[in-house]
Amino acid sequence: MLGTTSLVLGTIVGVIFLTWLVRRFRGGGTSAAKRESQARHQEAQQRDPPVDIGDTHTVAVHEFTEHHTGEQQAVCKIEGFVVFVEDIPADLEAGDTLEAKILSFNRGHTSATAAFQGRA
Repeated sequence: MLGTTSLVLGTIVGVIFLTWLVRRFRGGGTSAAKRESQARHQEAQQRDPPVDIGDTHTVAVHEFTEHHTGEQQAVCKIEGFVVFVEDIPADLEAGDTLEAKILSFNRGHTSATAAFQGRA
């Protein structure tokens, strides 16, 4: 009895594993939307940033994130390029516009850090 049960469970696990393995190598688990998103992400990583250090831009707040230091930052975009704005006032809300001065880029130049200059 124990041998039959083990054989059945082993077969089921084997079939599930082989199905996963085939889908993994054939890409069957990736939707068209996900592939398009990945392609756009790769293109964005290879383009030059639309901003330079020292530039001041008027941007809209998309959302907020917490920096690893615990400080809240506004997430803004310039031509799809992500800019994290530091030193924001506590009453700032998503959709508000502000002036931000670009301070630095991350290692791959795929996002930038900016300082809050005032409300727009």
